[in-house]
Amino acid sequence: MRLFVVFAAVSLVPVLLLGLVLAASYRSDAAERGLAEGRAQAALFAHIAVEPLLAGADLSRPLTAEEVAGLDRMSQSAADGGEIVRLRLRDLDGRIVYSSDGSGDVEEVDDEALEAAEGEIVAEVTHLDADDNGGGTGDVGIRAAEVYRPLTDGTSDVPIGVLELYLPYDPIAQDVEAGLDSLYRDLAVGLTLLYLLLAGISWSATRRLRAQVARNAHLAEHDQLTGLPNRTAFQKRLDEVLAAADRGGPAVAVAILDLDRFKEVNETLGHDTGDALLGQLGRRLSAAVGEQDLVARLGGDEFGLILVSAEATALSESVARVQRVLGEESDLAGLPLVVEASIGIARAPQDGSDAATLLQHADVAMYVAKQAGSGVASYHKELDQYDAARLALVGDMRRAIDGNELVLHYQPKIDLRTGVVDAVEALLRWNHPERGLLMPDRFLPVVEKTGMIDPMTEWVVDAALTWAASGRAPAMVRVAVNVSARNLVHASFADQVLAALVRHSISPDRLAIEVTETALVADLQRAELSLRRLAAAGVRISVDDFGRGQTSLSHLSTLPLHEVKIDRSFVTDMSEVHSHAAIVRSVIDLAHNLGFEVVAEGVETASVLDALREAGCDIAQGFHIARPMPADQLEEWLSAPSAVLKSRI
Repeated sequence: MRLFVVFAAVSLVPVLLLGLVLAASYRSDAAERGLAEGRAQAALFAHIAVEPLLAGADLSRPLTAEEVAGLDRMSQSAADGGEIVRLRLRDLDGRIVYSSDGSGDVEEVDDEALEAAEGEIVAEVTHLDADDNGGGTGDVGIRAAEVYRPLTDGTSDVPIGVLELYLPYDPIAQDVEAGLDSLYRDLAVGLTLLYLLLAGISWSATRRLRAQVARNAHLAEHDQLTGLPNRTAFQKRLDEVLAAADRGGPAVAVAILDLDRFKEVNETLGHDTGDALLGQLGRRLSAAVGEQDLVARLGGDEFGLILVSAEATALSESVARVQRVLGEESDLAGLPLVVEASIGIARAPQDGSDAATLLQHADVAMYVAKQAGSGVASYHKELDQYDAARLALVGDMRRAIDGNELVLHYQPKIDLRTGVVDAVEALLRWNHPERGLLMPDRFLPVVEKTGMIDPMTEWVVDAALTWAASGRAPAMVRVAVNVSARNLVHASFADQVLAALVRHSISPDRLAIEVTETALVADLQRAELSLRRLAAAGVRISVDDFGRGQTSLSHLSTLPLHEVKIDRSFVTDMSEVHSHAAIVRSVIDLAHNLGFEVVAEGVETASVLDALREAGCDIAQGFHIARPMPADQLEEWLSAPSAVLKSRI
């Protein structure tokens, strides 16, 4: 409503200004019409009444008594009839030779009279004797249309003198004002309708805008599939209840719930059934918690719960209700199904006083519950002894993303047909403040089991595109990024990647997404939807570690792929192990027949490189060509490839 009132008030200003401008224009036009009518009456009076009396006589000579008498009779008659107020005749030098009321100085010369002597017609609205031109007998203050026009002899356009005529203006003004009043009414009606129309449009637009803003606000903080609050709303609510707890409010606990074997539901019953299951569970969980509590879908098959007033007894009761609703049968596609889940719990303040710490510890507890098969685990420090190094890394990952501890190294890929760099693969490293530089195998396996894989992948994509858009990367070199199975099953993943490309002004064909066979098999239908969105936009899609997973040929032929990367376990020793060499050649032939390019990773010797070239492999990657390196070293390497590298290729 406030927005509408502001817009209505603001829009009233231009409408009023438009009305004032049009009213001024109408009045100006009306005055001009009045003068035009005066000029027309003066012309008629000159031709019919004055010029015939003069019979073409030049006014430079004195008028005869007969001419004066005729002019007096005509002027008096016209004045009595209200047709004129005053009549004067002037010679071509502008001097008065006749005045109907004896006014005026015979030696007085008006500029208007001289203009009329030159053939101009001059007209203006004035008040009689306002210029105090002396001697008049008329009533001072009478409004008149004062007209100066040339007089002719009636047979030619040659002027013989000047007619100075004062016409009563009030009758003319009444006619003009009558028309002007009508115009004003029409203008007022038109502007009122215009304002009402604008107000109506504003009201409608404001309502639609408010509704759209409300929808956008709802979508920004709610999961579209289940209707539950999303991670953003979960974080906001958690910050609020923790702040209230610091001020003496009720205690708070956070629970992370991850479904067990949810992938099997998708693969066996289909994704529509899996979606329906998530919707049912969301409604059940919401009904199982208290009014002050919150259930959110954090992503995939992971839910987050905020439990307020979570004293020991109340917390146990809440967790028991959650487990009870999870244990209820769900009727999906005509089949009864019981869902199992792993729940990790962290309480404030003993397990953490801020949202980030509580979420980290709840993640750790959930991971412990999943590994132990216990269903529920509460966080406590002793749990860090359970694979302490890996669990601690999970807790540190949030800090690593926010604290710029993650870095990317890049490994070039060489086109074996031309010898030039085709792309670089972005490989994640963690510059841990206590443990030094960590390779992905130290932290990725456990991170992939938690919700941290999503913000971590988002960081990798953004960092890789930032480098590609920095101007230091060659314009034609593509950057490849690895993604996990958990990333691909999120409906928003493709949108996030495409939004990042737009944000960095990078052409989609300069980005490659590498997906392992295992990730594809984990949730093929959802992964295919994400990959098709990306491929349709121009992003290159690659199957990584091909040959180690379980991708069937039917899947391989239908997926929107551009290249296949042969797993290093077959490539590295293919010059010594003939069976591996045969597998590599078979994969190359198969991929080429399907229209894919082939990348061989793990090239560590010149003999392997030669064998790949002979087998028709397209692109090679490995230590023999170049090791992964930071961006600044890569830029130097790309600008001046060494002679050793050229000889290797």
